[in-house]
Amino acid sequence: MPAQAEQQARRREAITAILGSQAVSRQAHLVELLRAAGIVATQSSVSRDLRDMGVVKLKSGYALPQQPPSAAQADFESIAGFVRSLRVAGPNLTIIATGAGAAQRVALSLDRAAWPELAGTLSGDDTIFVATVDRARQKLLLARLYQVFGVKPSNN
Repeated sequence: MPAQAEQQARRREAITAILGSQAVSRQAHLVELLRAAGIVATQSSVSRDLRDMGVVKLKSGYALPQQPPSAAQADFESIAGFVRSLRVAGPNLTIIATGAGAAQRVALSLDRAAWPELAGTLSGDDTIFVATVDRARQKLLLARLYQVFGVKPSNN
């Protein structure tokens, strides 16, 4: 099952990249574009991915869901300095260490971002436990956390 989850995560990343760069009006065309990118996909798996990702079909083609980046980005910019470290604590648990008293604010920002790979957070004073459904989603989360906070994860 982990291999399937990783394939699904790769496929969804590719779908996001494709839809972000060009107009696609048919699922069959999207399947062809994925195959050209080296990702084998069926129309039914692409259909499920589009549904799960919240992709909508407009007259101009498929469109990724609109997210309010300005509010979430502003939140992250104001708290980036509070994050001290990221640590992997299992196949679906990441621990974020923050400065004293900052964990709740950082966790709230993560919750408000509503990233699809994030299952939930639990925070204390200076520590946040972040749950993901599986290892593939954890990898996506770690990449996003690194991008936002500039802190590399450790495995110890």
